[in-house]
Amino acid sequence: MNKELIINSDSTEVVIALLEDKELVELHREKKNNDYSVGDIYLGKVKKIISGLNAAFVDVGYERDAFLHYLDLGSQVNSLNKYTKLAMGGKTKALPMENFITEEEIEKSGKITNVLSSNQPILVQIAKEPISTKGPRITSDISLAGRYLVLVPFSNRISVSQKIKNTDEKNRLKRLVQSIKPNNFGVIIRTVAEGKMVAELDSDLKDLIAKWYRLAEKLNGAAPPKMILGELNRTSAMLRDLFNESFNNVHVNDPVLYEEINDYVKTFAPDKTDIVKLYKSKAPIFEHFGVEKQIKSSFGKIVSIKSGTYLIIEHTEALHVIDVNSGQRIKSENNQETNALEVNLEAAKEIARQLRLRDMGGIIVIDFIDMTNPANRRKLFEQMREEMKKDRAKHNILPPSKFGLVQITRQRVRTETNVEILEKCPACGGSGEIKPSIIFIDEIENNLRYLIYEQNEKNLTLKVHPYIYAYLTKGLFPMRWKWIFKYKKWIKIKPSLSYHFLQYKFYNKNNDEIKL
Repeated sequence: MNKELIINSDSTEVVIALLEDKELVELHREKKNNDYSVGDIYLGKVKKIISGLNAAFVDVGYERDAFLHYLDLGSQVNSLNKYTKLAMGGKTKALPMENFITEEEIEKSGKITNVLSSNQPILVQIAKEPISTKGPRITSDISLAGRYLVLVPFSNRISVSQKIKNTDEKNRLKRLVQSIKPNNFGVIIRTVAEGKMVAELDSDLKDLIAKWYRLAEKLNGAAPPKMILGELNRTSAMLRDLFNESFNNVHVNDPVLYEEINDYVKTFAPDKTDIVKLYKSKAPIFEHFGVEKQIKSSFGKIVSIKSGTYLIIEHTEALHVIDVNSGQRIKSENNQETNALEVNLEAAKEIARQLRLRDMGGIIVIDFIDMTNPANRRKLFEQMREEMKKDRAKHNILPPSKFGLVQITRQRVRTETNVEILEKCPACGGSGEIKPSIIFIDEIENNLRYLIYEQNEKNLTLKVHPYIYAYLTKGLFPMRWKWIFKYKKWIKIKPSLSYHFLQYKFYNKNNDEIKL
Protein backbone atom coordinates (compact mmCIF):
# COMPACT_ATOMS: atom_id res chain seq x y z
CA MET A 1 0.00 0.00 0.00
CA ASN A 2 1.26 3.45 -0.95
CA LYS A 3 1.21 5.74 2.12
CA GLU A 4 1.86 9.47 2.03
CA LEU A 5 1.76 12.14 4.70
CA ILE A 6 0.91 15.66 3.52
CA ILE A 7 1.55 18.34 6.16
CA ASN A 8 0.22 21.88 5.85
CA SER A 9 1.63 24.25 8.46
CA ASP A 10 0.55 27.86 8.97
CA SER A 11 0.80 30.43 11.75
CA THR A 12 -1.97 28.90 13.89
CA GLU A 13 -2.10 25.15 13.26
CA VAL A 14 -0.60 22.11 11.57
CA VAL A 15 -2.97 20.01 9.45
CA ILE A 16 -1.81 16.45 8.71
CA ALA A 17 -3.40 14.39 5.95
CA LEU A 18 -2.70 10.67 5.62
CA LEU A 19 -3.24 9.26 2.13
CA GLU A 20 -3.44 5.55 1.34
CA ASP A 21 -3.18 4.90 -2.40
CA LYS A 22 -3.93 8.62 -2.95
CA GLU A 23 -7.16 8.38 -0.91
CA LEU A 24 -7.57 10.57 2.18
CA VAL A 25 -8.12 8.33 5.23
CA GLU A 26 -7.02 10.44 8.22
CA LEU A 27 -7.01 14.17 8.90
CA HIS A 28 -5.46 15.61 12.04
CA ARG A 29 -5.47 19.24 13.14
CA GLU A 30 -2.97 20.32 15.77
CA LYS A 31 -3.23 23.84 17.16
CA LYS A 32 0.20 25.30 17.79
CA ASN A 33 -0.92 26.48 21.25
CA ASN A 34 -2.44 23.13 22.25
CA ASP A 35 -1.04 22.36 25.71
CA TYR A 36 -3.19 19.31 26.50
CA SER A 37 -2.37 16.43 24.15
CA VAL A 38 -2.76 12.71 24.78
CA GLY A 39 0.43 11.38 26.38
CA ASP A 40 1.49 14.63 28.10
CA ILE A 41 2.54 14.14 31.73
CA TYR A 42 1.61 16.70 34.41
CA LEU A 43 2.22 17.19 38.07
CA GLY A 44 -1.31 17.91 39.26
CA LYS A 45 -2.99 18.64 42.58
CA VAL A 46 -6.05 16.78 43.84
CA LYS A 47 -8.80 19.40 44.16
CA LYS A 48 -11.86 17.38 45.09
CA ILE A 49 -12.65 13.72 45.80
CA ILE A 50 -16.14 12.50 44.84
CA SER A 51 -16.79 9.33 46.83
CA GLY A 52 -20.07 8.60 45.01
CA LEU A 53 -18.22 8.43 41.67
CA ASN A 54 -15.13 6.83 43.24
CA ALA A 55 -13.17 9.50 41.40
CA ALA A 56 -11.24 12.73 41.90
CA PHE A 57 -10.92 16.05 40.11
CA VAL A 58 -7.31 17.10 39.61
CA ASP A 59 -5.97 20.57 38.76
CA VAL A 60 -3.50 20.27 35.86
CA GLY A 61 -3.69 23.94 34.86
CA TYR A 62 -6.62 23.61 32.45
CA GLU A 63 -9.68 25.87 32.90
CA ARG A 64 -11.67 22.81 34.02
CA ASP A 65 -10.26 20.24 36.44
CA ALA A 66 -9.23 16.90 34.94
CA PHE A 67 -11.19 13.75 35.80
CA LEU A 68 -9.42 10.79 37.42
CA HIS A 69 -11.42 7.61 38.13
CA TYR A 70 -10.25 4.96 40.60
CA LEU A 71 -9.91 2.41 37.77
CA ASP A 72 -7.49 4.80 36.02
CA LEU A 73 -5.15 5.03 39.00
CA GLY A 74 -3.16 1.96 37.99
CA SER A 75 -2.32 -0.85 40.37
CA GLN A 76 1.07 0.70 41.28
CA VAL A 77 -0.20 4.19 42.15
CA ASN A 78 1.18 3.95 45.70
CA SER A 79 4.67 3.32 44.30
CA LEU A 80 4.21 6.24 41.88
CA ASN A 81 3.14 8.58 44.68
CA LYS A 82 6.11 7.52 46.82
CA TYR A 83 8.53 8.04 43.91
CA THR A 84 6.96 11.42 43.05
CA LYS A 85 7.42 12.63 46.62
CA LEU A 86 11.08 11.55 46.58
CA ALA A 87 11.65 13.15 43.17
CA MET A 88 10.09 16.47 44.26
CA GLY A 89 12.59 16.50 47.11
CA GLY A 90 15.47 15.71 44.77
CA LYS A 91 16.20 12.34 46.35
CA THR A 92 15.85 10.04 43.32
CA LYS A 93 19.37 10.62 41.94
CA ALA A 94 20.82 8.44 44.66
CA LEU A 95 17.98 5.92 44.26
CA PRO A 96 17.89 4.27 40.80
CA MET A 97 14.66 2.54 39.84
CA GLU A 98 16.33 -0.88 40.04
CA ASN A 99 16.84 -0.38 43.79
CA PHE A 100 13.49 1.30 44.45
CA ILE A 101 11.28 -0.62 46.89
CA THR A 102 7.78 -0.70 45.45
CA GLU A 103 4.61 -0.46 47.53
CA GLU A 104 1.73 -2.95 47.57
CA GLU A 105 -0.68 -2.87 44.63
CA ILE A 106 -4.10 -1.32 45.28
CA GLU A 107 -7.25 -3.44 45.21
CA LYS A 108 -9.28 -3.44 41.99
CA SER A 109 -12.50 -2.81 43.92
CA GLY A 110 -11.05 -0.35 46.43
CA LYS A 111 -12.03 3.22 47.31
CA ILE A 112 -10.24 6.30 46.00
CA THR A 113 -10.35 7.87 49.46
CA ASN A 114 -7.90 5.16 50.62
CA VAL A 115 -5.37 6.27 47.99
CA LEU A 116 -5.72 10.03 47.48
CA SER A 117 -6.46 13.05 49.65
CA SER A 118 -7.30 16.67 48.88
CA ASN A 119 -4.36 18.95 47.90
CA GLN A 120 -2.11 15.94 47.34
CA PRO A 121 0.33 16.32 44.42
CA ILE A 122 0.04 13.48 41.90
CA LEU A 123 1.78 12.62 38.64
CA VAL A 124 -0.79 12.06 35.88
CA GLN A 125 -0.90 11.52 32.12
CA ILE A 126 -3.50 12.87 29.66
CA ALA A 127 -5.65 9.94 28.45
CA LYS A 128 -8.27 12.04 26.62
CA GLU A 129 -7.95 15.61 25.47
CA PRO A 130 -10.57 18.18 26.61
CA ILE A 131 -13.73 17.52 24.58
CA SER A 132 -16.63 19.98 24.41
CA THR A 133 -17.32 21.25 27.94
CA LYS A 134 -15.34 18.47 29.65
CA GLY A 135 -11.84 18.81 31.04
CA PRO A 136 -9.09 16.28 30.23
CA ARG A 137 -9.47 12.63 31.26
CA ILE A 138 -6.30 11.52 33.03
CA THR A 139 -4.60 8.41 34.36
CA SER A 140 -1.82 7.83 36.87
CA ASP A 141 -0.89 4.56 35.13
CA ILE A 142 2.06 6.28 33.44
CA SER A 143 3.52 4.87 30.21
CA LEU A 144 6.16 6.20 27.80
CA ALA A 145 5.78 5.19 24.15
CA GLY A 146 8.78 4.58 21.91
CA ARG A 147 9.19 3.29 18.39
CA TYR A 148 9.16 -0.43 19.27
CA LEU A 149 8.37 -0.52 23.00
CA VAL A 150 6.16 1.13 25.61
CA LEU A 151 7.78 1.59 29.03
CA VAL A 152 5.61 1.10 32.15
CA PRO A 153 7.41 2.15 35.38
CA PHE A 154 6.88 0.23 38.66
CA SER A 155 5.96 -2.99 36.87
CA ASN A 156 7.96 -6.04 35.80
CA ARG A 157 5.45 -7.44 33.36
CA ILE A 158 6.31 -7.99 29.67
CA SER A 159 3.40 -8.15 27.23
CA VAL A 160 3.26 -8.35 23.45
CA SER A 161 0.87 -6.67 21.01
CA GLN A 162 -2.07 -8.91 20.13
CA LYS A 163 -1.56 -8.03 16.48
CA ILE A 164 1.59 -10.19 16.47
CA LYS A 165 0.03 -13.59 15.80
CA ASN A 166 3.11 -15.81 15.51
CA THR A 167 3.66 -17.58 18.86
CA ASP A 168 7.38 -18.23 18.22
CA GLU A 169 7.94 -14.56 17.42
CA LYS A 170 6.09 -13.51 20.57
CA ASN A 171 8.28 -15.79 22.70
CA ARG A 172 11.44 -14.55 20.94
CA LEU A 173 10.59 -10.91 21.61
CA LYS A 174 9.74 -11.65 25.24
CA ARG A 175 13.09 -13.39 25.76
CA LEU A 176 15.00 -10.50 24.15
CA VAL A 177 13.26 -7.85 26.23
CA GLN A 178 13.64 -9.91 29.43
CA SER A 179 17.41 -10.01 28.83
CA ILE A 180 17.75 -6.21 28.53
CA LYS A 181 15.01 -4.91 30.85
CA PRO A 182 16.02 -3.40 34.23
CA ASN A 183 14.09 -4.17 37.40
CA ASN A 184 10.92 -2.15 38.15
CA PHE A 185 10.25 -1.38 34.50
CA GLY A 186 7.46 -3.17 32.64
CA VAL A 187 7.45 -3.27 28.84
CA ILE A 188 4.75 -3.56 26.17
CA ILE A 189 6.16 -4.76 22.87
CA ARG A 190 4.55 -2.92 19.94
CA THR A 191 3.49 -4.47 16.62
CA VAL A 192 6.31 -2.75 14.69
CA ALA A 193 8.87 -4.65 16.83
CA GLU A 194 8.07 -7.83 14.91
CA GLY A 195 11.27 -9.18 13.35
CA LYS A 196 13.54 -6.60 15.03
CA MET A 197 16.90 -7.48 16.55
CA VAL A 198 17.97 -6.97 20.16
CA ALA A 199 20.17 -3.95 19.33
CA GLU A 200 17.19 -1.96 18.00
CA LEU A 201 15.02 -2.90 20.97
CA ASP A 202 17.81 -2.10 23.43
CA SER A 203 18.38 1.34 21.88
CA ASP A 204 14.67 2.15 22.09
CA LEU A 205 14.48 0.93 25.69
CA LYS A 206 17.48 3.01 26.76
CA ASP A 207 15.93 6.13 25.20
CA LEU A 208 12.72 5.53 27.15
CA ILE A 209 14.52 4.92 30.45
CA ALA A 210 16.53 8.13 29.92
CA LYS A 211 13.24 9.92 29.28
CA TRP A 212 11.88 8.63 32.60
CA TYR A 213 14.91 9.90 34.52
CA ARG A 214 14.61 13.31 32.79
CA LEU A 215 11.04 13.37 34.07
CA ALA A 216 12.26 12.65 37.62
CA GLU A 217 14.77 15.52 37.38
CA LYS A 218 12.03 17.96 36.32
CA LEU A 219 9.99 16.99 39.39
CA ASN A 220 12.74 18.33 41.67
CA GLY A 221 11.30 21.47 43.29
CA ALA A 222 8.26 21.50 40.98
CA ALA A 223 4.96 22.91 42.23
CA PRO A 224 1.63 21.71 40.82
CA PRO A 225 0.03 22.30 38.39
CA LYS A 226 2.91 21.97 35.93
CA MET A 227 3.64 20.12 32.69
CA ILE A 228 6.54 17.75 33.33
CA LEU A 229 6.93 15.96 30.02
CA GLY A 230 5.28 16.74 26.69
CA GLU A 231 4.40 14.03 24.19
CA LEU A 232 5.75 14.30 20.66
CA ASN A 233 3.81 16.65 18.42
CA ARG A 234 1.06 14.98 16.37
CA THR A 235 3.23 14.77 13.25
CA SER A 236 6.12 12.95 14.92
CA ALA A 237 3.71 10.74 16.88
CA MET A 238 2.03 9.66 13.63
CA LEU A 239 5.40 8.88 12.08
CA ARG A 240 6.36 6.88 15.16
CA ASP A 241 3.12 4.87 15.12
CA LEU A 242 2.60 4.47 11.38
CA PHE A 243 6.03 4.43 9.79
CA ASN A 244 6.89 1.27 7.87
CA GLU A 245 8.33 0.17 4.54
CA SER A 246 5.12 1.08 2.68
CA PHE A 247 5.48 4.73 3.69
CA ASN A 248 6.55 6.41 0.46
CA ASN A 249 6.56 10.16 0.98
CA VAL A 250 6.23 12.86 3.61
CA HIS A 251 5.58 16.28 2.08
CA VAL A 252 5.74 19.36 4.33
CA ASN A 253 5.54 23.06 3.46
CA ASP A 254 7.31 24.44 6.56
CA PRO A 255 11.17 24.48 6.54
CA VAL A 256 11.39 24.33 10.37
CA LEU A 257 8.97 21.39 10.60
CA TYR A 258 10.78 19.75 7.70
CA GLU A 259 14.05 19.77 9.66
CA GLU A 260 12.33 18.38 12.77
CA ILE A 261 10.74 15.52 10.84
CA ASN A 262 13.95 14.81 8.94
CA ASP A 263 15.92 14.58 12.20
CA TYR A 264 13.26 12.31 13.71
CA VAL A 265 13.27 9.92 10.74
CA LYS A 266 17.08 9.77 10.91
CA THR A 267 16.91 8.35 14.42
CA PHE A 268 14.96 5.21 13.53
CA ALA A 269 15.14 4.83 9.73
CA PRO A 270 18.25 6.57 8.36
CA ASP A 271 17.83 4.79 5.01
CA LYS A 272 14.38 6.41 4.54
CA THR A 273 15.30 10.08 5.08
CA ASP A 274 14.95 10.74 1.35
CA ILE A 275 11.17 10.32 1.61
CA VAL A 276 10.88 13.56 3.63
CA LYS A 277 10.48 16.37 1.11
CA LEU A 278 10.10 20.12 1.51
CA TYR A 279 7.27 21.46 -0.63
CA LYS A 280 8.28 24.75 -2.31
CA SER A 281 5.69 25.25 -5.04
CA LYS A 282 3.55 28.42 -5.06
CA ALA A 283 0.24 26.52 -5.14
CA PRO A 284 -1.16 25.57 -1.67
CA ILE A 285 0.14 22.13 -0.71
CA PHE A 286 -3.33 20.60 -0.16
CA GLU A 287 -4.52 21.81 -3.56
CA HIS A 288 -1.41 20.44 -5.27
CA PHE A 289 -1.88 16.93 -3.85
CA GLY A 290 -5.67 16.88 -4.25
CA VAL A 291 -6.32 16.86 -0.50
CA GLU A 292 -8.48 20.01 -0.48
CA LYS A 293 -10.95 18.51 -2.96
CA GLN A 294 -11.18 15.27 -0.98
CA ILE A 295 -11.82 17.20 2.26
CA LYS A 296 -14.68 19.13 0.63
CA SER A 297 -16.26 15.93 -0.70
CA SER A 298 -15.73 13.79 2.43
CA PHE A 299 -17.19 15.96 5.19
CA GLY A 300 -20.68 17.28 5.78
CA LYS A 301 -23.99 15.61 6.47
CA ILE A 302 -24.27 13.85 3.08
CA VAL A 303 -21.30 11.88 1.71
CA SER A 304 -21.57 10.64 -1.87
CA ILE A 305 -19.90 7.46 -3.10
CA LYS A 306 -18.79 7.19 -6.75
CA SER A 307 -21.39 4.60 -7.78
CA GLY A 308 -24.32 6.82 -6.73
CA THR A 309 -24.71 5.37 -3.24
CA TYR A 310 -24.59 7.96 -0.46
CA LEU A 311 -24.40 8.15 3.33
CA ILE A 312 -26.25 10.46 5.69
CA ILE A 313 -24.24 11.07 8.87
CA GLU A 314 -25.98 12.56 11.89
CA HIS A 315 -24.45 13.45 15.27
CA THR A 316 -26.27 13.50 18.60
CA GLU A 317 -25.03 14.05 22.14
CA ALA A 318 -25.05 10.31 22.86
CA LEU A 319 -24.12 8.65 19.56
CA HIS A 320 -23.50 8.90 15.82
CA VAL A 321 -26.03 7.60 13.30
CA ILE A 322 -25.16 6.64 9.71
CA ASP A 323 -27.87 5.85 7.16
CA VAL A 324 -26.98 4.00 3.95
CA ASN A 325 -28.94 4.95 0.82
CA SER A 326 -28.69 3.22 -2.56
CA GLY A 327 -29.43 6.44 -4.48
CA GLN A 328 -29.29 5.75 -8.22
CA ARG A 329 -27.28 2.55 -7.87
CA ILE A 330 -29.85 -0.05 -8.88
CA LYS A 331 -28.90 -2.72 -11.40
CA SER A 332 -31.94 -4.03 -13.23
CA GLU A 333 -30.33 -7.41 -13.90
CA ASN A 334 -30.00 -8.07 -10.13
CA ASN A 335 -32.77 -8.81 -7.64
CA GLN A 336 -33.35 -6.60 -4.62
CA GLU A 337 -31.30 -8.77 -2.24
CA THR A 338 -28.24 -8.75 -4.53
CA ASN A 339 -28.52 -4.99 -5.06
CA ALA A 340 -28.77 -4.44 -1.31
CA LEU A 341 -25.70 -6.59 -0.65
CA GLU A 342 -23.59 -4.76 -3.25
CA VAL A 343 -24.60 -1.35 -1.90
CA ASN A 344 -23.95 -2.40 1.71
CA LEU A 345 -20.50 -3.85 0.96
CA GLU A 346 -19.50 -0.66 -0.86
CA ALA A 347 -20.88 1.50 1.94
CA ALA A 348 -18.99 -0.54 4.58
CA LYS A 349 -15.66 0.46 3.02
CA GLU A 350 -16.58 4.15 2.98
CA ILE A 351 -17.97 4.03 6.54
CA ALA A 352 -14.71 2.55 7.86
CA ARG A 353 -12.85 5.37 6.10
CA GLN A 354 -15.23 7.99 7.52
CA LEU A 355 -14.71 6.77 11.09
CA ARG A 356 -10.95 7.20 10.72
CA LEU A 357 -11.18 10.45 8.78
CA ARG A 358 -13.53 12.19 11.22
CA ASP A 359 -12.08 10.34 14.24
CA MET A 360 -15.62 9.53 15.35
CA GLY A 361 -15.77 7.92 18.78
CA GLY A 362 -18.26 6.52 21.24
CA ILE A 363 -21.31 4.65 19.93
CA ILE A 364 -21.91 4.50 16.16
CA VAL A 365 -25.16 2.98 14.81
CA ILE A 366 -25.31 2.15 11.08
CA ASP A 367 -28.59 1.55 9.29
CA PHE A 368 -27.66 -0.61 6.30
CA ILE A 369 -30.20 -1.56 3.62
CA ASP A 370 -32.30 -4.51 4.83
CA MET A 371 -31.23 -7.99 3.74
CA THR A 372 -33.25 -11.14 4.43
CA ASN A 373 -30.55 -13.72 3.68
CA PRO A 374 -28.51 -14.55 6.85
CA ALA A 375 -25.47 -15.42 4.67
CA ASN A 376 -25.50 -11.91 3.20
CA ARG A 377 -25.74 -10.32 6.66
CA ARG A 378 -22.77 -12.44 7.74
CA LYS A 379 -20.84 -11.39 4.63
CA LEU A 380 -21.52 -7.72 5.46
CA PHE A 381 -20.33 -8.22 9.04
CA GLU A 382 -17.08 -9.84 7.85
CA GLN A 383 -16.53 -7.02 5.34
CA MET A 384 -17.01 -4.41 8.07
CA ARG A 385 -14.53 -6.20 10.35
CA GLU A 386 -11.99 -6.50 7.52
CA GLU A 387 -12.20 -2.80 6.65
CA MET A 388 -11.91 -1.77 10.30
CA LYS A 389 -8.65 -3.72 10.73
CA LYS A 390 -6.86 -0.67 9.26
CA ASP A 391 -8.15 1.46 12.14
CA ARG A 392 -5.61 2.02 14.93
CA ALA A 393 -8.27 3.08 17.45
CA LYS A 394 -9.70 0.38 19.70
CA HIS A 395 -13.13 -0.66 18.48
CA ASN A 396 -15.77 -3.35 18.80
CA ILE A 397 -18.29 -4.35 16.10
CA LEU A 398 -21.54 -6.22 16.73
CA PRO A 399 -23.21 -8.36 14.01
CA PRO A 400 -26.28 -6.89 12.26
CA SER A 401 -29.34 -6.97 14.49
CA LYS A 402 -32.73 -8.27 13.36
CA PHE A 403 -33.53 -4.69 12.37
CA GLY A 404 -30.45 -4.56 10.11
CA LEU A 405 -28.49 -2.21 12.41
CA VAL A 406 -24.75 -2.60 12.97
CA GLN A 407 -23.42 -1.13 16.21
CA ILE A 408 -19.82 -0.07 16.70
CA THR A 409 -18.02 1.33 19.71
CA ARG A 410 -14.81 3.19 18.91
CA GLN A 411 -12.25 4.69 21.25
CA ARG A 412 -12.34 8.47 21.46
CA VAL A 413 -9.36 10.34 22.91
CA ARG A 414 -9.63 13.65 21.01
CA THR A 415 -12.31 16.01 19.78
CA GLU A 416 -13.91 14.73 16.60
CA THR A 417 -12.50 16.22 13.40
CA ASN A 418 -15.17 18.37 11.81
CA VAL A 419 -14.70 20.45 8.67
CA GLU A 420 -17.46 22.90 7.79
CA ILE A 421 -17.85 22.50 4.03
CA LEU A 422 -20.89 24.74 3.53
CA GLU A 423 -19.40 28.17 3.02
CA LYS A 424 -21.01 31.55 3.55
CA CYS A 425 -21.10 33.35 0.23
CA PRO A 426 -18.15 35.79 0.30
CA ALA A 427 -19.86 37.99 -2.29
CA CYS A 428 -23.17 38.58 -0.47
CA GLY A 429 -22.28 37.60 3.12
CA GLY A 430 -25.34 35.37 3.21
CA SER A 431 -27.81 38.10 2.32
CA GLY A 432 -28.47 36.94 -1.25
CA GLU A 433 -27.55 40.38 -2.64
CA ILE A 434 -24.15 41.51 -3.94
CA LYS A 435 -22.42 44.78 -4.62
CA PRO A 436 -22.36 45.87 -8.27
CA SER A 437 -19.68 43.79 -9.99
CA ILE A 438 -18.63 46.83 -12.02
CA ILE A 439 -17.03 48.36 -8.89
CA PHE A 440 -15.41 45.11 -7.68
CA ILE A 441 -11.91 46.05 -8.91
CA ASP A 442 -12.33 49.53 -7.45
CA GLU A 443 -13.09 47.95 -4.07
CA ILE A 444 -9.90 45.88 -4.21
CA GLU A 445 -7.88 48.99 -5.15
CA ASN A 446 -9.40 51.03 -2.31
CA ASN A 447 -8.33 48.35 0.18
CA LEU A 448 -4.92 48.18 -1.47
CA ARG A 449 -4.46 51.95 -1.15
CA TYR A 450 -5.51 51.80 2.52
CA LEU A 451 -3.03 49.03 3.34
CA ILE A 452 -0.12 50.75 1.60
CA TYR A 453 -0.70 54.35 2.70
CA GLU A 454 -2.51 54.00 6.02
CA GLN A 455 -1.15 50.71 7.37
CA ASN A 456 2.29 50.96 5.74
CA GLU A 457 2.13 47.30 4.74
CA LYS A 458 5.01 45.95 2.64
CA ASN A 459 5.28 42.80 0.52
CA LEU A 460 1.51 42.47 0.09
CA THR A 461 0.01 39.39 -1.54
CA LEU A 462 -3.47 39.40 -3.06
CA LYS A 463 -5.27 36.06 -3.54
CA VAL A 464 -8.22 35.93 -5.93
CA HIS A 465 -10.25 33.57 -8.09
CA PRO A 466 -8.33 32.40 -11.22
CA TYR A 467 -10.65 34.43 -13.52
CA ILE A 468 -9.98 37.63 -11.57
CA TYR A 469 -6.27 36.72 -11.50
CA ALA A 470 -6.27 36.54 -15.30
CA TYR A 471 -8.02 39.91 -15.57
CA LEU A 472 -5.50 41.56 -13.24
CA THR A 473 -2.32 40.05 -14.70
CA LYS A 474 -2.88 39.27 -18.39
CA GLY A 475 -2.96 41.55 -21.40
CA LEU A 476 -0.70 44.19 -22.90
CA PHE A 477 -0.90 46.55 -19.94
CA PRO A 478 -2.59 44.67 -17.07
CA MET A 479 -4.12 46.19 -13.95
CA ARG A 480 -1.25 44.96 -11.76
CA TRP A 481 1.24 47.13 -13.64
CA LYS A 482 -1.05 50.17 -13.28
CA TRP A 483 -1.02 49.57 -9.51
CA ILE A 484 2.77 49.15 -9.45
CA PHE A 485 3.34 52.45 -11.26
CA LYS A 486 0.71 54.21 -9.15
CA TYR A 487 1.77 52.98 -5.68
CA LYS A 488 5.47 52.27 -6.37
CA LYS A 489 5.06 48.82 -4.80
CA TRP A 490 5.27 45.32 -6.27
CA ILE A 491 1.93 43.58 -5.73
CA LYS A 492 1.99 39.78 -5.65
CA ILE A 493 -1.20 38.27 -7.03
CA LYS A 494 -1.96 34.56 -6.64
CA PRO A 495 -4.87 32.50 -7.98
CA SER A 496 -6.77 30.11 -5.72
CA LEU A 497 -9.20 27.49 -7.01
CA SER A 498 -10.91 27.33 -3.61
CA TYR A 499 -12.04 30.98 -3.83
CA HIS A 500 -15.44 32.06 -5.11
CA PHE A 501 -15.66 34.39 -8.09
CA LEU A 502 -15.81 37.66 -6.10
CA GLN A 503 -13.73 36.55 -3.12
CA TYR A 504 -10.34 38.06 -2.36
CA LYS A 505 -7.94 38.26 0.57
CA PHE A 506 -4.78 40.21 1.37
CA TYR A 507 -1.77 38.61 3.11
CA ASN A 508 1.26 40.25 4.72
CA LYS A 509 4.94 39.31 4.36
CA ASN A 510 4.51 36.54 7.00
CA ASN A 511 1.70 35.04 4.93
CA ASP A 512 -0.85 35.96 7.60
CA GLU A 513 -4.27 37.08 6.39
CA ILE A 514 -4.99 40.79 6.85
CA LYS A 515 -8.49 41.27 8.21
CA LEU A 516 -10.25 44.20 6.52
